[in-house]
Amino acid sequence: MDPSPILAILFAMGAILGGNALEGGHVSSLIVPTAFMIVVGGTVGATWLACTNAELKACAKLTKRAVFLGHADRGKLLEDMVKVSNVARRDGMLAVEGLLDGIEDEFLKRGLRMLVDGSSAEDVRRVLEPEMELEEHHGGAAAKVWETAGGYCPTVGILGAVLGLIHVMSNLDKPELLGAGIAVAFIGTVYGVGFANLLFMPLGNRLKKIVGHDAETRNMVLMGVVGIAAGVNARQIEEMLSPFAHAHGAKKAA
Repeated sequence: MDPSPILAILFAMGAILGGNALEGGHVSSLIVPTAFMIVVGGTVGATWLACTNAELKACAKLTKRAVFLGHADRGKLLEDMVKVSNVARRDGMLAVEGLLDGIEDEFLKRGLRMLVDGSSAEDVRRVLEPEMELEEHHGGAAAKVWETAGGYCPTVGILGAVLGLIHVMSNLDKPELLGAGIAVAFIGTVYGVGFANLLFMPLGNRLKKIVGHDAETRNMVLMGVVGIAAGVNARQIEEMLSPFAHAHGAKKAA
C-alpha cells in the first residue's frame, strides 16, 4: 500500500483547518449538512450523467488501485523476463510453460503463453499492441471521471450559495439572522472549490499518471516478450529493459 495519497489529503485538510483556526474560525462552523448534500449530491449526479457506466466502474477500480496499490512492480517484471529468457535459451520455449503459474502480471503471462503456443514475435506484437492502445484509451477515460467531477463541483457550490442567499433574503425582516445566514450560504462555495481542488482534480491527475505508467510498463513487457521470441540472451534483455525498471527505483534484476 502506498500511503502518500492519504497523507497528502490529511496534510492539505490539516493545513486549511489549522489556518482557519489561527484566524479565529471553528471547525463546527464549516459543518453544514445541507450544503454538503447539495454540493456532493449535485456533483455526483452531474458526473453520473456525463460519464458512461463502464467509465464509472473503471474509475472506481483504478481509484482503488491508486490509493491502495500504486504502480506495477517493474523490477519484478524484469526479474521474471530475465528468468524466462534464461530458460527459453537453455531448454527451449516449451519449457517456459512451467514458469507461467509463477508470473503475476497478466499481460506478460499472455504474451509468453502465445510464444509457448508457437506464435512468432510479429504475431505477439500484432495482437498485443492494439490491446495496449485500447487499455490506455479506456484508462484515460476512467481518469477523466474525477476531472469531470472537479469541473462541475465549484459551479454546484455556487448554486448552493445562491440557494442559501435566497433563504437569507426571505429573512430580511430579522436582521439578527442575516450574518449567520450569509456565512452558512457561502459554505456551499467552500465545499465546491475545496472538493474540486483538494480531491477531485488532484485524484484525476494522479490516475492519469498511473495510466501513463501502465502504458510504459506494457511497452516494457512487449519489448521483453519480443526479445525472448527473437532469442535475445538474458543479459541483453536486462540491459534493454533496465531503464524502464530503474526509472521508478526498482531493484536491479539478479
